[in-house]
Amino acid sequence: MLGEKMEKALNGQVNAELYSAYLYLSMVANFTAQNWIGAAKWMRVQTAEEVKHAMKIYDFVLECNSRIVLEPIAKPQTQWPTLLAAFEAAYAHEQKVTGLINGLVDVAHAQNDHATANFLQWFVNEQVEEESNALTIVQQLRLIGDSKDAMFMLDRELGKRGE
Repeated sequence: MLGEKMEKALNGQVNAELYSAYLYLSMVANFTAQNWIGAAKWMRVQTAEEVKHAMKIYDFVLECNSRIVLEPIAKPQTQWPTLLAAFEAAYAHEQKVTGLINGLVDVAHAQNDHATANFLQWFVNEQVEEESNALTIVQQLRLIGDSKDAMFMLDRELGKRGE
């Protein structure tokens, strides 16, 4: 069974992961409205990934014979003026999630909860990938600038995610 502080922190992370999914799903709607179909597909895959992250933590808490307490999910932003603005927001969000994961590891270590610390290492490694993916797209969008041809090509490339 998890300690009370660890249980509460993991429940908070379930909410944070579901918020991430909600945020990225909002980006899907925004991209679709702007006819960025490839970016919408990329973010839809990202949404599903965030739900899997939440469920991984959810299942771990239950496996530890502890309680899941679901809280309301905050309303995400709904519009971004450009793809760059949206992916910059996604990158900043992933940096925030990395901080949350690191905080969970700190709690696990402080409580000598080796099982949870070990479990969380997957998320530590995952966040390196999450930040890298978002930053790569931000950097590509910055290089592209206002080139409509390059934007079209990048949108097609983003649409290949998950294929």
